[in-house]
Amino acid sequence: MLYKYKQKAVVAGMTLMASAAWCAEGASQTTDTGDTAWMLTSTALVLLMVPGLAMFYGGLVRTKNVLGTMMHSFVAMALIGVLWMVCGYALCFGSNVLGGFIGWNSDYFMLRGIDESITNGVPEYVLAMFQGKFAIITPALISGALAERVYFRGYCLFIALWFLLIYCPLCHWIWASDGWLFNAGANGVIDLAGGTVIHVSAGTSALVIALLLGARRGYPKTAIHPNNLVMTLMGAGLLWVGWFGFNAGSTVHSNLDTARALTMTQISAASGALTWIVIEAVFFRKATSLGFASGVLAGLVVITPAAGVVLPSGALLLGACSACVCFYALKLKDKFGYDDSLDCFGIHGVGSGLGVILLSFFIRKSWMASAAANTDAGSWSAINQFFVQLQGLGSTIALAAIGTTIIYFIVEKTIGFRIDEEGELAGLDYTLHGEHGYGMINVDAS
Repeated sequence: MLYKYKQKAVVAGMTLMASAAWCAEGASQTTDTGDTAWMLTSTALVLLMVPGLAMFYGGLVRTKNVLGTMMHSFVAMALIGVLWMVCGYALCFGSNVLGGFIGWNSDYFMLRGIDESITNGVPEYVLAMFQGKFAIITPALISGALAERVYFRGYCLFIALWFLLIYCPLCHWIWASDGWLFNAGANGVIDLAGGTVIHVSAGTSALVIALLLGARRGYPKTAIHPNNLVMTLMGAGLLWVGWFGFNAGSTVHSNLDTARALTMTQISAASGALTWIVIEAVFFRKATSLGFASGVLAGLVVITPAAGVVLPSGALLLGACSACVCFYALKLKDKFGYDDSLDCFGIHGVGSGLGVILLSFFIRKSWMASAAANTDAGSWSAINQFFVQLQGLGSTIALAAIGTTIIYFIVEKTIGFRIDEEGELAGLDYTLHGEHGYGMINVDAS
């Protein structure tokens, strides 16, 4: 999520730089107020994406489950927020331990060693909080695959274990200065803001958990309609706005790189949305609000790893390609019958995975030239980078799939994960929270 600058390739290594890398390269004790202001703004924008996600997901479920579904996003703000402060930052950006599987830095434990730290002109508190917002939204994305059918307590235990056992290792591999994927190939895995760490990992885990939990009762024979598409559309709008902090904030500074990342984000999102409604117009003779929102997300997730290295034309093509591929990925869900309730895998996993591997062929020429000139023996090429990207993608999928399977059985065999039939029929809002989303009556008992 932060640009990394390798000593051997200052320009060519513009991907993600972890806070630990900055500290190793020397900290400035002078605060850059412009960069700091932008990072404070970006941190708030990324956090805004969590209620945006809650609205997006909440509008897609049935009335009896709207609060329960939204709580899945909101509780991550508290639970992962605490875990990040206690140990998450240390696990992600500390030095290699356990053979490089994870990191650790005792100064980062409880954030006790960064009270006066200023790194590259930005207080490290700001950098830690910025990265913490990424950690919050990632497990919340997975909730879209298990909507309407899990215990709240089981969900909380699941995302806590998932954060510790999957997110933190992936974050360390790809964004820490000594992470093995950070140093893979000539210039490491290119992932500006979390194509692998966030979206592919969440999408893969979403597919696994959907298969293990099984479908909602009645699915797919009984039609399950969204309760409030207006709320879903507003949620998509908030995600679009927040994504500027997500991608452009990941440059860490307020400069030309920031402008590039913001521009590519806007272009890809618009391209994805336009392509999706054109596809609907061709096949269904109408454009739907849900299709537009889905296209926006398809465009946003595909550009997330690539916004720092592609040109506007590349962003336009990536957004369009993602919309096409994700549109058909959702059709596969109907064909195979698995119940990824809110299409986390079909959009986040597929779309961002596409961006991770295709970005190698859309890299701007100036970046390519700098990479080749600064790489040992001039061995860098788009093909070489493509295989590095595949390595990052495959490693992410493997860890997320295996880890999610193990965590599922731990949760299911201890405190229970899948809610009982009576509770599912009554709805999560009343059964688990004793509330109703709209008024004081349960208007949807289907």
